[in-house]
Amino acid sequence: MSSEAKNAVQLLYGQVLTPRGIRTDGVLAIQGENIAYAGDVSELPANLKQAAAEVIHQPDGYIVPGFIDIHVHGGNGEDFMDATKDVLDQITSFHSSQGTTAMLATTMTAPKKAIDRVLKEVSDYRNQGMSYTRLEGVHLEGPFISPKWPGAQNPEHIVHANIRWLEEWVSQYPGLVRQVTLAPEREGALEAISWLDQHGIVAALGHTDATYEEVEAAVEAGLSHGVHTFNAMTGLHHRKPGVVGAMLGDDRLSCEIIADGIHVHPAAIRILARMKQDGNLILITDAMSATGMPDGEYTLGDLPVVVEKGIATLKHNRDSLAGSTLTMIKGFQLLVREVGLSIEQASTIGSMNPARKIGIADRTGSLEAGKLADILVLSSDLELQGVWIQGQRKH
Repeated sequence: MSSEAKNAVQLLYGQVLTPRGIRTDGVLAIQGENIAYAGDVSELPANLKQAAAEVIHQPDGYIVPGFIDIHVHGGNGEDFMDATKDVLDQITSFHSSQGTTAMLATTMTAPKKAIDRVLKEVSDYRNQGMSYTRLEGVHLEGPFISPKWPGAQNPEHIVHANIRWLEEWVSQYPGLVRQVTLAPEREGALEAISWLDQHGIVAALGHTDATYEEVEAAVEAGLSHGVHTFNAMTGLHHRKPGVVGAMLGDDRLSCEIIADGIHVHPAAIRILARMKQDGNLILITDAMSATGMPDGEYTLGDLPVVVEKGIATLKHNRDSLAGSTLTMIKGFQLLVREVGLSIEQASTIGSMNPARKIGIADRTGSLEAGKLADILVLSSDLELQGVWIQGQRKH
């Protein structure tokens, strides 16, 4: 970025969502890659107002932080398991157009060589500079999951937790692996959870047949998160609380939610939101390659998928959902329109909470001076009007 671009100021006027709430007569100043000011118009520093090279007015609209998707498999016809520079450009360009400013490239249960290749491609992509949604790292969903709850994961590739693999990946690509999803009841899982926790990597449960007691033992070992709550896990029963009971009741666990109205009924999301009010609820898409594409046949990892009316299921087991075709903006809208959350709550669930979870909240996830200018402009009815990533308008 040139020195002139670094000093250029953009002013966005509207209802600005800050950590102190919505400033109805607000303004946000972008200077270079960062936010220079976010708050009331009356307190905008004069030097920023005078240096403005571009001014946008959205008086009835909202200015909110960009979304951060920590569980997403692909989009725009492409899958992270097929990662090349072009594939990563295709996925990130599409999701940036839907309001996602940062994400974790999420893998599938696959042979080690396939996971090795994805890690190398994502690492190379991050090092050469990213034009669209930032890949903040990788989320390994499997292969250390339960064969009883594979969902749309290929059971042929499921293995027990292997710390040697984790050590190799983390040694070769420091800081790249941000989250690992596993079944805590499986052989070697508790040791792996403890290792992940010690290395600052989110240990998450998913695709699991665990009992309530097994989840609690895993939490003691360092488990801190659960993926796509209610899906591919033991449910809540009043005598056997199961995984869902542990996720709802243990404040040490944060929970992901696929807010598409298909994976989870809005009423169940409402219950979950009431139970998880201390930064412990995170909006995800679990989006697969068909996201942003017409109905038809696709793949998720190496499994064939059919998409009809936007609903993705395994071709050979139509009762099994296969990821989603959700985008973060659509999930945000459902949280407000159908679940009944406030704009502030939905934004926190889609931006700040995931930023905190993967350790990037010091530089993104909220609209504060000094943070990256990852910004969305929404209309009064919450339709996406503009996307900025690191101060540059992308859409």
